[in-house]
Amino acid sequence: MSALLQEQADPARVYRVLIIGAGFSGIGMAINLRQRGEQDFLILEQEAGVGGTWWINQYPGCACDIPSHLYSFSFEPNPDWSRRFSPQPEIRDYLRHCADKYQVLQHCCFNTAVTGLRWLEERALWQVTDARGGVRFAQVVVAGTGALSTPDYPRLPGLERFKGRVFHSQHWDHDYALAGKRVGVIGTGASAIQFVPQIQPQVASLAVFQRTPPWIIPKPDRAFSTTAQGLLRRFPAVQRLLRGLIYTTHETRVFGFVFNPRLMALHKWLALNLLRRQVKDPELRRRLTPDYAIGCKRILLSNDYFPALAQANTRLVTSGIREVTEDALITVDGQRHALDALIFGTGFKARTPFPAGMILGRGGVDIIDTWQQGSEAYKGTTVSGFPNLFLLMGPNTGLGHNSIVYMIESQIAYILGALDTLQRLGVTSVDVDPQAQARFNQGLRHRLRGAVWSVGSCQSWYVDPHSGRNVALWPGFSWQFRQQTRYFDAEAYRLTSHPQGVKP
Repeated sequence: MSALLQEQADPARVYRVLIIGAGFSGIGMAINLRQRGEQDFLILEQEAGVGGTWWINQYPGCACDIPSHLYSFSFEPNPDWSRRFSPQPEIRDYLRHCADKYQVLQHCCFNTAVTGLRWLEERALWQVTDARGGVRFAQVVVAGTGALSTPDYPRLPGLERFKGRVFHSQHWDHDYALAGKRVGVIGTGASAIQFVPQIQPQVASLAVFQRTPPWIIPKPDRAFSTTAQGLLRRFPAVQRLLRGLIYTTHETRVFGFVFNPRLMALHKWLALNLLRRQVKDPELRRRLTPDYAIGCKRILLSNDYFPALAQANTRLVTSGIREVTEDALITVDGQRHALDALIFGTGFKARTPFPAGMILGRGGVDIIDTWQQGSEAYKGTTVSGFPNLFLLMGPNTGLGHNSIVYMIESQIAYILGALDTLQRLGVTSVDVDPQAQARFNQGLRHRLRGAVWSVGSCQSWYVDPHSGRNVALWPGFSWQFRQQTRYFDAEAYRLTSHPQGVKP
């Protein structure tokens, strides 16, 4: 029976585990539950299918910047990746394949956006509300919404007056033909450097509005031959070895990111050499040269972004935007940039993954109110005062050097340990001790002090603008995080046995 049919049969039932999101986090969690024989769980996904960010982001050129053989589940290797860095449709299809193979699609409710979580102390349950007013209950909630799921729109005076087409890269308007149009792009981050080269040959003119130039190094991409794919298919051990080599190579970047930023010299040379080779105009090259330490912001990979900016129909605009009119952007230097369409490549609200009022824990406390100094969690996974709530890709689990899927799998193992603890000890809730959470985050902040993200003289989405704390990245080797999450440390938690047990 599908999850939808089950709900129609018993709309008031209590799930043991409710998962929010059907991307890498949610599908990975669901598969691990199935492999352990757990059937009492539900996945709520706001989109129409599996994939998460790889479902919704469909802009031209969308692809991963981590090699495919590492950016995948360890338990489900794929020998058939077409390229070293896979395009979005392949990653989306891979996740759909995983969901289908491990029979978790029957547990999915699509087109169902979660709008509220409220902890019911007297019942030791989470009440989960969706956008249509539907209500469900669960003993445990796993939030797999990720940090890069809510688009960030800049506040531009007069934007409401603009008569042309406006959209964010995450919600690409494929029905709007860009050919022959005057197009403006705001933002020069990871998304923009992928779609700008794709649209540049089509448009009449392209204005790229840059606030801060990114560090860009060559993208060592290539197609896999059918021979190579066949070798990996026939000898799975070779693919495991390849994955291990990629992982180890990427881990070495930690030495420069965390321990000594001067060790990033090779990456800086690669970036400056690429800029010299691809941009011959000295003035354009000057404006594309960052003035902060490499690694302070995410290092980007591209072979075609600089050449696109050097084309005759493209101009790089580095003056700030003063206002928007009906058909143009006016910059602070008084220049008028006439446009037919405006595309935001401005990224996501990574520092505040949940809106205010969405998650209410013990005593009705909003999780946002506990994050006045920036979001934080214990081991990136649990927050004091919010029992039986687990965050996948939570605060300080992001990586600037390796695959986030590795971190997700580490967190999943930790959550499974928590579920075992609930069952083994017969308790109804686990809530991390606030002192344990504070000690953990003090240690994180100490290790982050000398990291390039803190001393590199840049402003990035990694850092909370009010407190100055890095709330996004893990300050160390990813295998160290796996060591810390290998076992669920019940001694760091307050365990509660509800006198009446869990009731629907």
